[in-house]
Amino acid sequence: MEQIAQLGTGIGWRPEIADAVERMAGSKGSKGSEGGSRGGVDWVEVVAENVCPGHISESLLRLRERGVTVVPHGVSLGLGGADRPDEQRLRSLAERAEALGAPLVTEHIAFVRAGGALTASPLLEAGHLLPVPRTRDALAVLCEHVRIAQDALPVPLALENIAALINWPGEEMTEGQFLYDLVDRTGVRLLIDVANLHTNHVNRGEDPAKALEELPVEAIAYVHVAGGFERDGVWHDSHAHPVPRQVLDILADLTSRVTPPGVLLERDDNFPEPGELVRELGAIRGVLEKAEVRDLGKREETASACAPATAVAAEPAARQRLGLSQAALLSALVAGTPVPEGFDRVRLGVQARALAAKRADVVAKVAPELPEILGSSYRPAFVAYAQGHPMADGYRRDALSFAEHVLLTDRLEDAEALRELRQWWLERSGPAPLSQRPTARLARATRRVLLRR
Repeated sequence: MEQIAQLGTGIGWRPEIADAVERMAGSKGSKGSEGGSRGGVDWVEVVAENVCPGHISESLLRLRERGVTVVPHGVSLGLGGADRPDEQRLRSLAERAEALGAPLVTEHIAFVRAGGALTASPLLEAGHLLPVPRTRDALAVLCEHVRIAQDALPVPLALENIAALINWPGEEMTEGQFLYDLVDRTGVRLLIDVANLHTNHVNRGEDPAKALEELPVEAIAYVHVAGGFERDGVWHDSHAHPVPRQVLDILADLTSRVTPPGVLLERDDNFPEPGELVRELGAIRGVLEKAEVRDLGKREETASACAPATAVAAEPAARQRLGLSQAALLSALVAGTPVPEGFDRVRLGVQARALAAKRADVVAKVAPELPEILGSSYRPAFVAYAQGHPMADGYRRDALSFAEHVLLTDRLEDAEALRELRQWWLERSGPAPLSQRPTARLARATRRVLLRR
């Protein structure tokens, strides 16, 4: 297993906190210029899909010029899905790694879409990361996909364990065992999210200490730390709340076992004042400084002996079984079809509402005019729309389809809002998009109705 760069303490770069991150980031090798050694930033992570190689943010360019490492973090590959990784998505991830001069790229052990030709059913998008079943079928398919991705990427790949609200019936391995076998078969690195371990402890009854004991900690590329909140016995991995003590305790447990090359604070929404981010980074550094690494020499010896096994393709039957099970689950979550046997109906309802809320949040960022036009009615209207209208072609198409739905159902009593929404839709729905998309008939009918008003 090749050596991974020592990253230090970092933060997830987001446009909303770009200025604060720049102030916290010192020159290469420093502990940061704001908050002293306890609050600085040594490196940053950026959502890969939000980076355009030819038009990189000036803030990211300035960070790169100052020697700050930038790591692209992908969210859309869906390596845990039944279909092989999309070649264009892999090329895009590789381009972003090269454009940013990154020492590695990261993705998730998750599926984000299901259905299609493999299952002779409609292709559905989750709009979020969903857990793969910890079965031999899923592991075989995931390993094949990881090898495909490793061959396509110019730098090493690390995969993140995800947070989950639901349990798959009939699982054959614990999370630690699943991750151990994944690393053993592919040599892939791990991005361990300790907040996700806490989420799975609350939601799935899994012991974080047991997971850390079972997984190959020597394969860790870096660690995520993030906040969330608990409601009605369910932990929501929001990335929009302060890091709780329980997550820092899991980080302390991990760092007592191995020294991770990097630790990163994630914050995606509800951004606090820069001083609060500095304090959270200081708390993370405090945990790292107190860590007592045990048996480090033995673990390093194990790491040097770790190598991927010979590549073996997943059996077509295993791929189809996985595809059918994922399509049935995703359809129940986003299209209202019956809950597959063995799943908890109540918990699936929580997951379905969480997916709808996530869609509403992302569409609001992609098309900020919609919540401005609709005001307080935007969110309940979108969540109601999402329950009967699965996303199939990305968030921008989702925003247009939602606007069409609102206009066609005549549910806007505010005449001025109706006029603004109609104008917004007309400006973004030209002849070419209408003729190219699957819902062209509905869109043409919508356009005729709108133009008559």
